[in-house]
Amino acid sequence: MSPFWSGWIMFLVVLNLGITLFLFLWGQRVRIPVQPDGTSGHVWAHGVLREGVRALPLWWVLLSGAMFVAGFIYLALYPGFGAYKGVLGWTAHGELARDVAENRARLDPVLQRFAGQPVERIAGDPDATRIGHRLFVDNCAACHGREGRGNRLLGAPNLVDADWLYGGDGATLLASIQDGRHGTMPPFGGTFDAATIENVANYVLGLSGADHSPTKAAAGKATFAVCSACHGANGKGNPALGAPNLTDGTWLYGGDLATIEKTIRDGRGGTMPAWRTRLDDTETRLIAAWVHARSHADGAR
Repeated sequence: MSPFWSGWIMFLVVLNLGITLFLFLWGQRVRIPVQPDGTSGHVWAHGVLREGVRALPLWWVLLSGAMFVAGFIYLALYPGFGAYKGVLGWTAHGELARDVAENRARLDPVLQRFAGQPVERIAGDPDATRIGHRLFVDNCAACHGREGRGNRLLGAPNLVDADWLYGGDGATLLASIQDGRHGTMPPFGGTFDAATIENVANYVLGLSGADHSPTKAAAGKATFAVCSACHGANGKGNPALGAPNLTDGTWLYGGDLATIEKTIRDGRGGTMPAWRTRLDDTETRLIAAWVHARSHADGAR
């Protein structure tokens, strides 16, 4: 903290405490003029209500005084008076470091039994998947949701429906979490006109059996040959590229005509950040195990 800001904070603390303490002490000694009946003379409701003047209750005075004493003790013990560090030398960073160290001391022995084990094996352990879900909620739910069902607004895929861009085996899941992914659908708005884009979008809808215009789909089939370089001639995708399967009715951003047209025209770009630097190997394995267990459960959608 710079000397200026330290001095400014000290000034504000002294000003606030000084004014408050002055009013507190002055309030015990000031004498308010009163009428013979002990009221201030202010009346309402044609004299039914009268303003009384009484000394502050002793309990309130003692409690308020104790709060002042507590405030001064706090400023002496803890940082709060400019750059003064306090007698105890407490810092938020220090407390966080101690809490993290204490948590790791408790957690590491629990995680140790899962270290280096294949994701598929860990996925069958209820303790592992329970911990994995907790880690998933803490680190992955912001994009994929608490239960891993994805978010079309972000293009975050549903992780529990057994449909995969890069593959759903344990090793691939672990690689996705640890190293991240970056998928790009190039824009074709500068290559195809609006009618061509509409035709291709109808052809894509037809691949998944959705409602579409057969005439426009037939016109878009030839143009889809450009798309087949990534999605394959039959539209079933390519896990090596992260190109989605267009025939299964599962969509990252939505499967209506307007959304598909927008995807073709403007392209898409999705990034899965790498978690290797934030989570250790065992923690990422536990997350992968939970995702594997959920996506391979009976009835997963």
